[in-house]
Order: sequence, then structure tokens, then C-alpha cells
Amino acid sequence: MSGEDSKRLSTGIVVAITVATVVGVLILLVLGYVLCRRRNSYQRTQFENDSDISTTNSSQYDFKTIEVATNNFSSSNKLGEGGFGEVYKGTLSTGTEVAVKRLSKMSGQGTREFRNEAVLVSKLQHRNLVRLLGFCLEGEEKILIYEFVPNKSLDYFLFDPEKQGQLDWSQRYKIIGGIARGILYLHQDSQLTIIHRDLKTSNILLDADMNPKISDFGLSTIFGIDQTQGNTNRIAGTYAYMSPEYALQGQFSMKSDVYSFGVLVLEIISGKKNSNVYQMDETSTAGNLVNNAWRLWRNGSPLELLDPSIGRNNQSNEVTRCIHIALLCVQDNPEDRPMLSTIILMLTSNTISLPVPQLPSFFPRSRPEFEQVSVSESSQSTVKSVSDSICDTTITELEPR
Repeated sequence: MSGEDSKRLSTGIVVAITVATVVGVLILLVLGYVLCRRRNSYQRTQFENDSDISTTNSSQYDFKTIEVATNNFSSSNKLGEGGFGEVYKGTLSTGTEVAVKRLSKMSGQGTREFRNEAVLVSKLQHRNLVRLLGFCLEGEEKILIYEFVPNKSLDYFLFDPEKQGQLDWSQRYKIIGGIARGILYLHQDSQLTIIHRDLKTSNILLDADMNPKISDFGLSTIFGIDQTQGNTNRIAGTYAYMSPEYALQGQFSMKSDVYSFGVLVLEIISGKKNSNVYQMDETSTAGNLVNNAWRLWRNGSPLELLDPSIGRNNQSNEVTRCIHIALLCVQDNPEDRPMLSTIILMLTSNTISLPVPQLPSFFPRSRPEFEQVSVSESSQSTVKSVSDSICDTTITELEPR
């Protein structure tokens, strides 16, 4: 072999080794990326791809059993109705009282949401979360069976002038703390990281001792390891409780649940619904509840927000602190809102100083993003335009432009 041939051979070997090394490194990088993606999304895909909800820890019931338990879905057993369908009280053959959530065939909540709720709730165990006992999936029937919670939902008491007085301040404060602990469990303390995405008074149930239980996990999202934010082009939920970044951009995170919690706290304190979300005038007493709370806070009279039915027997410092916490929760920038663990410390310790909340921007009266959006009342299935009554509407689907 000549010297020139030997040189060519050596060059070819070097090139071959270099190419093989580069290809090997690229393969390793791709494999590492894929494995990382799989690890981060493992919890999420485990549920989203799980088409067999019979693998849940809850029991599967046949439709005939549910019919008997609810007296053939008798109107006298009906507990309530929402965009998803109807809820009935039932009694199983064992004597156990249950709440039966029957998905309407016309509901915006489809098979994905039903499966999500059935699989998800069966994995959760906390005193401030409603407990799923079983389900029925038979033909077109999609039914969830929950523990029976005798005192209905928070809105049943909170917004009824005849029942508001039954919730004194100590009960309302206990409810605020219980809701916070339930959300903290979803965000940090359960085996899964869960964003509820539809926290509102009608989804807070009250047991015999008026302890709150978070319900309705059809829209909940499971986050993977190290995931802090998600995006969707299918915005669903109740607009009055939505954070700005979720309502306008489809971005959701733990902090979007924190925003909803802040609205809940203001409603619990005031006994009023968050309404007129497009109100621009911050000085108007008829404005949105969040804006009104800010106005009173700036004027140094936050206690004017307090529900008059509570009377004078309340802890003014405690009420003021809760309003302060709520205003921190509804700040425009998600990064400025506290985490639930911090919120609970703020609620339980008077020694922790609270930061000064930032004044929010005010929504204009109308936005093109929300024109021609179909919504349904949470208490009925009729479809309306957003311009009718935005404060009580539940957005079933919204495609941002």
C-alpha cells in the first residue's frame, strides 16, 4: 500500500469515526429529550390516555341500581341542575345516601370530562374534597355517584337573603380555610399536581357540620413533574372567577386557581356575586365585586364590604386580613399572587406581615375576543350571548383569536 493510499485510508477512518460520534451524540440527545418529556408528562398521559375508567378505585354500578336508588330519577329527589346535567339524591340498598350526577346528553361536558372526573377524583382523599363512591357507564348514560353532602352548595346559603344570616363570620372563616386547604392538597400535597380550573361557590359543597368540600373536577388538569403552566384553546369555566391570563390567553397554572380563590373569598365576605366584569368605572358602587373591594380598600374602609347579615359580632381584624389576602390573590400578574401554602400561613398567623397588593387594571366594557361566544347558565341549559349576563354565565368553549 502506497503512502498516499495509507493517508486516504487514515482520513476515511477519521471521518467515519467523527460521523459515527456525531450521530451517536445526536441519538443520545434525542433519547434524553424523549425520556424527559415522558417523565414530565407521565402523570398527565396516564389519565388522558386511560379509556377504561373501570380501573379506578371506585365501584361500578349498573343503571338499574341507580334508577332504584333515585326512585327512577324522581323530581322529588332532584338536588340541583347545572350545565353538565342534573344531580339527584339516592339511597343505595345498603342504606348509604349518595348524590347522583347524571350527565346530560346535551351537556358541554363530554366523555373526556366524565372520564377525567371519574378517574381523577377516585385518586384523591381529603376532608375538603368531595368523595367519589362509584360510576355508571352504560349505553349513553354517564353517571357519577358521590358521597351525599346534606347542606347543598355554598351559593345556596351565600346569595339567598333568607339564608345568608345562617352563615356567621366564624362559619365563613372556617369555610375559607377549608377551601384553601383543599386547593393546597390538589396543588402540592396529593400524589398528583392538579389545577382545578373551575373553582366557584356552586362547586363548594357543605357537609352536616358546614365543612366545605370542593367538587366538580371535570375541567381539572394534571400537571407533570416540574410543569408549572399549561395552555389551552378550549377555555371553559365560569368567567367571573377566571384569571385574566386564562380568560384572555388560555394560560392556566396554580396561580389561576389562586385568582379564583380570591374571588371566592370576596364573595364569602360580602355575600354578593362577582358581577359586571366589564365595568370600567372603579368609583362605581355598582361595579364588579373585585373592583369594589379595591375601591373600599383604597378608601380605607374595607369593612364596608362585609355582608350586613353577619351583624356586629365579627372579628374586624380577621375580616380585614381576609380581604387583604383576597386582593393579593386577584392581582393581574400571576407572579404577584401568593401560593396556597403561603395563603394558609397568612390565614392562620397574625404575625406574618402581608405585602401591599397592586391595583388591578380594569376591564373595558367590551372586548372583541368575547363577541359571538355561546355560554350556558349554570342553573339551566339555555344558550345566551355573553352580552346578556356575563356575571353568572358558564363558558363551555371559547376559542381565542
